[in-house]
Amino acid sequence: MTLVELLRWMASITTMVAATLVAMKLSDRISFWGFIIFSFASITWIVIGVLDDKPALTVQNVILTLINAYGIYRYGFAKSEPESEA
Repeated sequence: MTLVELLRWMASITTMVAATLVAMKLSDRISFWGFIIFSFASITWIVIGVLDDKPALTVQNVILTLINAYGIYRYGFAKSEPESEA
């Protein structure tokens, strides 16, 4: 197994774990960790995109890393407001 194949498997598995954590919406803390794992996965996909010379994969995951950074901020550092009952 080559380094790139190993990275692909690692990125795929961590992406699935992160998606599961965020989708379950158990708590803000779990979603926060889901976004951290998502960030790790998207950075790994960026490395793969660069190594494989796949600019679309690289750009997609640069954008996803920024989105994940917002998720980390939102679920980990933003002051949460009480939910209104509508």
